[in-house]
Amino acid sequence: MDDRREQQRIWTRREMLKSGGVGLGSIALASLLAEDGRSATTAASPSGGLAGLPHFAPRAKRVIYLFQSGAPSQVDLFDYKPGLVKLRGKELPESVQMGQRLTTMTAGQKQKQVLPNIKPMRQYGQSGAWVSDFLPQTASIVDELCIVKSMYTDAINHAPAVTLLLTGGQQPGRPSMGAWISYGLGSANSDLPTFCVMTSRDKDGTCGQLFYDYYWGSGFLPTAHQGVKFRGGGDPVLYLSDPPGMDKALKRGMLDDLAKLNLLKLDTVGDPEIATRISQYEMAYKMQSSVPSLVDLSTEPEHILKMYGPDVLRRGSYASNCLLARRLAERGVRFIQLFHSGWDQHMNLPTQLAEQCRDTDQASAALVMDLKQRGLLEDTLVIWGGEFGRTVFCQGDINKPRHGRDHHPRNFATWMAGGGIKSGMVHGETDDFSYSVVKDGVHIHDLQATVLNQLGINHERLTFKFQGRHFRLTDVHGKVVKEILA
Repeated sequence: MDDRREQQRIWTRREMLKSGGVGLGSIALASLLAEDGRSATTAASPSGGLAGLPHFAPRAKRVIYLFQSGAPSQVDLFDYKPGLVKLRGKELPESVQMGQRLTTMTAGQKQKQVLPNIKPMRQYGQSGAWVSDFLPQTASIVDELCIVKSMYTDAINHAPAVTLLLTGGQQPGRPSMGAWISYGLGSANSDLPTFCVMTSRDKDGTCGQLFYDYYWGSGFLPTAHQGVKFRGGGDPVLYLSDPPGMDKALKRGMLDDLAKLNLLKLDTVGDPEIATRISQYEMAYKMQSSVPSLVDLSTEPEHILKMYGPDVLRRGSYASNCLLARRLAERGVRFIQLFHSGWDQHMNLPTQLAEQCRDTDQASAALVMDLKQRGLLEDTLVIWGGEFGRTVFCQGDINKPRHGRDHHPRNFATWMAGGGIKSGMVHGETDDFSYSVVKDGVHIHDLQATVLNQLGINHERLTFKFQGRHFRLTDVHGKVVKEILA
């Protein structure tokens, strides 16, 4: 017998297990194209999620995160401190600052003048929640909201703070919250991604933050779980349209042949990214049919369009993205994240805060009420908030037109609605200067643990082994905020 053939015939135990495992993996992938009567591959589970999840009965099926990038000012919007009016322009006491680390923008500032809320605030609803006149539509729905005034974080600059909030660590490289949820629970819709992302900015683009792709990345999880970004212009998703001259039959045949080639390579090397590539090609093909109808707002009644505000038909606007978020929720997308930049008001608070609120207030409230009237709010968790808060002291000279507030990680405000969260309540308290949490603090990891809990996931049990360590979204911290659960 030929020596080479004999060598191929004799398997070591390691080789047998490796090859056998790849073969089983190929079998497990077989359902991806089977729905269409073709031979290809995907995960064995109908949803693609992990076996045994959810860990317990979920209160929410999906999450819509309205992320206000740049950090809205809790002092001006939700955390009313009437005693500050008399202290306007006076130096913030050292006993309040307690040696807090400041950014380089105000660390060397000689005076730290107290700046009260710049527009009146009033009480609303059964909770008696204080809400700024900047947010009249949000004020009108406070009985649907749980306002958490005692959020706090570890990071003092934007990118690390956003990264910590969305991935559980300040350094890039970990999976984002949506990727963890996709990995754990899988998809509830075969024609759309499990995790979708949209971005917007204020019309003038005066103080926008950068949106890094790793904010919705999959980190060390399989790349199939990364967020798919919907664009505000051109094709809603990159390369959605076929090049001229390619019809559907040709495209289908090309994908089938490509899947066969990829399967041969998968059987040879066992790289899981090849399986991801196969599934993503199929998802892209299905999205060519599902996405155009998704983004076609002409089917929406006039009263719904008016509900979201005058900007709703401008593609890429926050209002348009909010309406698309509702349409994605209806179609079973598990995690929908909207990013809106422009809240970083260091030196233009008197003018820019009003603009950000005009951009977001009506559409945010409309989304909550739209979900409610369709029976979707009870199993959809809506979250509104930024990465940290703003200082009660003024950045710049309080008596000059250009002034604002610096970054403030010690306390900030977030609101939630639906998804098994108590409505019409305010959770947590801060001191008289809106400077530090004094009751019922909620750390970033606590928020993450609570979101996973509402989806039926024990945050300590959803892990992934990478470089010898079992990682999780909440790192080694986090507790569910049971006081806000319905």
